[in-house]
This record gives sequence, structure tokens and C-alpha cells, in this order.
Amino acid sequence: MKTFCIMIHPGNWGVVRRRGADGRIPVRTLDRGASSSAAAAEPTGYPGGPYDTSLLVKYEHHVARHIWFGEERGPKKELKVAGHGLKLTSRVPLALPPQMESWVSRSGLASLQRTSLNKIDTNLVSAFVERWHLETSSFHMPFGEMSITLDDVACLLHLPIRGIFWSPQDVTEELAVELAVDYLGVSQGQAQSHVRSCRGSYYKLEWLYDIFVHHKAASSWAYATRAYLLMLVGSTIFTDKTFTLVEARYLLLFRDLDGCSGYSWGAVALVTLYRYLGDASMYSCKQLGGYPTLLQCWIHEYFPTVGKRGENWNPAGNCGLPRAMRWSYRQGVLKVDDLRPILDELTPTDVIWRPFEDHRAWRVFDEICLYRGCLKWGETVVPYLPDRCLRQFGYRQYVPSPPLDCMMGTDIDVDWISYHQSVVDVIGSSSVATTPSEVEDGYLEWYYRVSHPRLVPPHRDAPREVPLPVYDAGSSDPDWARVSTLIRRYLRQVNAEEEDPQFSDLFEALHISRSH
Repeated sequence: MKTFCIMIHPGNWGVVRRRGADGRIPVRTLDRGASSSAAAAEPTGYPGGPYDTSLLVKYEHHVARHIWFGEERGPKKELKVAGHGLKLTSRVPLALPPQMESWVSRSGLASLQRTSLNKIDTNLVSAFVERWHLETSSFHMPFGEMSITLDDVACLLHLPIRGIFWSPQDVTEELAVELAVDYLGVSQGQAQSHVRSCRGSYYKLEWLYDIFVHHKAASSWAYATRAYLLMLVGSTIFTDKTFTLVEARYLLLFRDLDGCSGYSWGAVALVTLYRYLGDASMYSCKQLGGYPTLLQCWIHEYFPTVGKRGENWNPAGNCGLPRAMRWSYRQGVLKVDDLRPILDELTPTDVIWRPFEDHRAWRVFDEICLYRGCLKWGETVVPYLPDRCLRQFGYRQYVPSPPLDCMMGTDIDVDWISYHQSVVDVIGSSSVATTPSEVEDGYLEWYYRVSHPRLVPPHRDAPREVPLPVYDAGSSDPDWARVSTLIRRYLRQVNAEEEDPQFSDLFEALHISRSH
């Protein structure tokens, strides 16, 4: 594939303005853009974007702003990532007693017993976190936005996405002790001693596992099941940056073991991960919480040529297992600063835009995944904006509406229940894509004004404007598209020219792969 470039300049696109001490470029005029109507506000721009700062309002504190100028988070460029896969392998039994299995199965959480990667590729995960923007709940790639959607969660983890949200009550240390006594079957003294050692309203995951083992041996099935489920969610979708604790208030979710299936566990996983991605995208943050397996397996599904991974089975041979179980950890050789330019050079044909179409026999697409609104879990509220990543749903991408302000006084529970109108609004402005990566005219021009789609300047000594790429459609067959991607990547690595006879066969193979 050949890439044609149009140079975009900040400001009025005809004048390159002088950069201030903070790296900003004053912008005096605004052209087209869907993210703001307040031209009089005179936003400031940054080298490499965003030139119109009305969308990414927190960009000043974003890690991408610093990376552009060669400033790293610290001596370690990658994030510290909490992964419990190896511990879960030893803590999750091959089979639960039937008395427990029934409760765990009905809870909707049973799939989490087997989905975790043993280890996490922290460099790969960190490279994608650097492209996350909390204002839009999306990764800003060179060719537009992408995100982890409710459909991705349903297919990767087999968690239910329909259900209610949860509004928690405050849990003091005293109440954490009472909850442990009432619902985990431990003594008052043991509970007090443990909560005190946690220095807050928390339980240690290892302690919960020990309680599970004790009560299982004593056939105290309700206590054992609650300890097991709390340990399970604390090691997966509720993983926090302590790496060893889970909040005591989550035990309230399992008071009624017959009623905990009513929650939207898929939304839980997404809200928690979105929250931690937003934190970790800031320059001052050095850790990532949430369920990293969900993020890494999402990368494996959508970006087949990025990162190293093991494949346990081919999707065609799947027998209904969660798609996260398709993947296994393989140690990568690329560091985060090696991956940045690779991600910068990705094109739409490097993406498998709809990776789960061969999984629909086990997870039918649910239209609620196109709900546009806010998701909440406890006090955490995040925007969920499928109109920013329509290509992942098979629709042509248009310039999306400004992101939602989730702090406004809307009733999120009501919006969630009456989701249908928002789905109509999302897809009513689009049409089914004729090619997997189709966008409307003007989308990329708008995107390159309001985003920072590349992390590494094209040339360190050159003026820091970013060229706007124009992509051809590429191959419609995913296998041929991957062949094209691999050939093209090699040719870029060796700086090959099409006129060079040494590479003529490879260029011919590239043209053949693009025609299929």
C-alpha cells in the first residue's frame, strides 16, 4: 500500500506559529471541528497535535505530550501492571464441589476462572495506554479512534453485559469486620486483626483464598463461595493498584448468592478498566490497575502483527470458550519505545476490524453494545462512546459528537434501561461500511486537528507538524491483508524503494496481496 501525505499545519493551516516555553502553539482561528463551537475561546495547540484543544482538554497532563519531546515517566518507561494470572492458576481448582459450582455458574462470573493470562506483556500494554484519552474513552491511533467495547468484553470474557449497575454504601473498618463475620464466617477477633493489618476497609486476596479452602473442607458452602467469588473478582475485573487487596464493600455484592447474577458484570469490567486507563495515561502515573488480560487479549484480536503471543487454538476450532482463552503469554522482545514508532506506522489494513464474527455462535451481537451514554459502577462513572469507533461495528466512521459530560445530572440507570434511542442516534447518522475501515470525507482532517495520533516526531530536527495520511482500501480478505502488512513492514524496515531491483519480487508480491 502506498501512503500519500498532506502536511497539516497548526493554527490557520498556512502559518507555523512559534512554540511557547510549555510546548504550546497559540492558535488564533478555528476551522471545522465537531468538538467545540467556542471559537472565541482561542484554544492553544501543541506540536504534533492537538491543534484544536477543545476535545482533549487534559492533554497538558497526558503522557503523550511529554513523549513527543523525549521525556519519559521515569527510568522505567513501561508501567507497573497488576496481573494475577499465575496465582489464579494455583488458586482456582480444576473442579468446584457441586454445591459451589451451582452458585458460581449462576453468578455470571464462572468464565473468569480460566481467562487470565499467566503473565502480562507490560511493554505492549504500556504502548497502548499511552494512546488512551479519558475524554473520549478511546485509543487514538494514526487512522482514528478505537476502543474496548461491551461486545469485546462479552466475546473475550463471556461476562453478561445486560443487568443493573451498583450503588455502594460506605464501608468503614468496623463494618468491614462485621461483613467478614456475617458473610465469610470468620471470628470477630480474626476479622478485626485482618482488617487492621490491611490499614483500611480491605481484605487480602490470599486471606480470602485461605477462607475458601477452610470452609470448603468444612462443607460450609455459602461462606466458601463468597470468599471464592470475592477472591476471583479481586484478582480479575476489580484488580487495583495495591496488587494484593480487594475492597471490603464488594462483599456486599455476594450477600445473596442467588441474586448476584443481576449485575452487568461486563460493564463492571469496562468501567474499572476505563478508569485505570484514564489514570495511567497521565504523565505522573506509573501503575495500571483493572484487568490487564482484557486489554492485552483485545490487542491480540485486533492487531495481529503487533506484539508476541501464543495461540492455544484457532477460532475455527473453538468449542464455545471465551476468546481470551485463545491466547497465551509469550515473552516479547520489543520495549515500549520500540513499539511506539511501530504503532505510529499502523494503517487501517493492519487491523482486524471485526474479529468476533466467527464467535457469534456462542455470543450473538447485542445491540445494547451500541448504547451511547455513561456507564457507572459505584462512584466511578465513565463515558461509553461507540460513535467514536463505528468501524468496529461494521459502520462507516463519521465525525462524532462531542463527548458526554458524565457529571451532568442525567439518570444513568434510566438511560441504560432505555438504551434503544441512543442506538438509533448512533447508527442513524452512518451506513454499513463497504470496506472494513471506511470513513466519511473530512474525518481524518478533523481527527488530525483535535488529536495527537502519533507519539514520535517524524524527524527530531524537522518542524513538528504531522502529515495527514491518505489510505487506500487495501485487501478485503483478512489473510491477504495480513500478508500485505507483513511485507510492507519489512520493506519499511529496510528502507526499500520500488525502483530497486533487489526488492522487485517483494513489491510484486505486495501488489498481488493488495488486489485480493
